[in-house]
Amino acid sequence: MPNTLSHTMLRALPGLLLAGLLAATALPPAALAQNTPTPEIKTHSDAQQTVSEYRLNGKLYAIRVAPKSGQAYFLYDADGDGNYQRRDTDTVPVPEWVRRE
Repeated sequence: MPNTLSHTMLRALPGLLLAGLLAATALPPAALAQNTPTPEIKTHSDAQQTVSEYRLNGKLYAIRVAPKSGQAYFLYDADGDGNYQRRDTDTVPVPEWVRRE
């Protein structure tokens, strides 16, 4: 029986070590909140759609388009080159080129 217990413990050790490592490096919610910048969002609506512009440090990096009928989507500038690509997601991150300022 002692060999079975030791063998079981040895098999579980890598998972336990990984779980401990992840727990030790995880940031508490307060620290995450401090690292997450809050963008300024300006919203405009007309008969066809609602458009929300996402800016941080005065830089426009995303536009959320919500048609009156249909699915909302983002136009997102990932690298600051002015070329916006459509993203069919609920949220987009603040890109690094905006955070640097």
